[in-house]
Amino acid sequence: MLTDRYGLALTTSSPAARDAYVAGCDCTLSAAYGDAALLTRAVEADPDFAVAHAALARAKFLVAEVPAARAAAARARELAPKASPREQSHVDALCLSIEGKPVEALAATRAHLAEHPRDAMVAAPATGVFGLIGFSGRQGREPEQLEFLEALKPHLADDWWFQIVYAFALEEMGRLDEALTWIERGMAGFPKSAHGAHIKAHVLYEMGENRAGLDYLDSWLPAYERQGLMHCHISWHIALFALVLGDTERAWNVYRAQVHPGGSWGPALNVATDGPSFLWRAELAGQQRRPELWREVTDYALKMFPKAGVAFVDVHRALACVGCEDRDGLATVAAELEERAASGRSPAGDVVPRIARGFAAYGRGDLAGAIATLEGVLPETVRIGGSRAQRDLVENTLIAAYLKSGRAADAKRMVAAHADRRPAVPVAGLA
Repeated sequence: MLTDRYGLALTTSSPAARDAYVAGCDCTLSAAYGDAALLTRAVEADPDFAVAHAALARAKFLVAEVPAARAAAARARELAPKASPREQSHVDALCLSIEGKPVEALAATRAHLAEHPRDAMVAAPATGVFGLIGFSGRQGREPEQLEFLEALKPHLADDWWFQIVYAFALEEMGRLDEALTWIERGMAGFPKSAHGAHIKAHVLYEMGENRAGLDYLDSWLPAYERQGLMHCHISWHIALFALVLGDTERAWNVYRAQVHPGGSWGPALNVATDGPSFLWRAELAGQQRRPELWREVTDYALKMFPKAGVAFVDVHRALACVGCEDRDGLATVAAELEERAASGRSPAGDVVPRIARGFAAYGRGDLAGAIATLEGVLPETVRIGGSRAQRDLVENTLIAAYLKSGRAADAKRMVAAHADRRPAVPVAGLA
């Protein structure tokens, strides 16, 4: 019987289908470009290959081709009864998230991995800061993520994919030396992993090693296809490293060429969040506001995400409106966020509207209001999802508000309070 790279049996008699499936899964697990083409080749070689259809659905979903993803998921479900019990469970766990059922998907994932702990394709959607746990809205999602992976460690510790995602979970918990060891191990096993390059950048950022981070990404990114899933976001990291290091010309050039809407290629979630995040951070660092760039990211965010629904995106939708000084847009977004929180439909509770209120207060110069709001919500920002580096946006805004209010001691106290991380804080006046 044919098996995948993890030794799991596959219901196909076609070596060509199996080989394309394994290669396509590795592309998906590493964010290399070409996974959809390889998985399409797999289902063409064996049209009844259920898990290949499920993997294709996952590949399409990751680049926000939702109708195509759901069509592939539906086909996988049709074919699953002909496959093994393991593959039936595999298909179910993958398809639930694509069908818009994240709670059920995580439960199915946990149940599946209890029986098949080496099934990396099923585990993958629950990992990372944008995964089923990362976007759960739970306050304790970071230790939960690490606990999830610790259960798989006895079975997958020798695998490059696991080593990379495990490093990310360690880094988000502040265990930086361990994270560096694991990410180096994972990248040695699969140097082309875009997820790995991205996670190494996070580890170096947290360590305050900005020059090393920029040099590493500058050496890694040129070999990565521009159409790759992570190209936009890795470019965002390059722009931030350059900003921190004082090379503002480089930072703006990267932003214009590879991050802003129209210059980047990437999932709408990344484009709609990385753009406002960079522009706001640039202003906190002392750069002048660029209204035309704010208008561009605001129009994009409101077009691609016309309604509230994903907490991490919603924070950046509100921020875009603040930066663009779009009061009507901000009022609409704020009303949506308040209603969603009040109705209990937001997994993150009322954290998102509170952060939005803090940004809005800072934007209109109400520093006392911004400080009061952001101080109160800061301990809960983990609930919006995203990485620690991404959520620094909130903390750095509070630091800037302290400095503008003449409360430099409070700003320095916040920076000094980082017991388990050492990121640079590019806020004008902090030094």
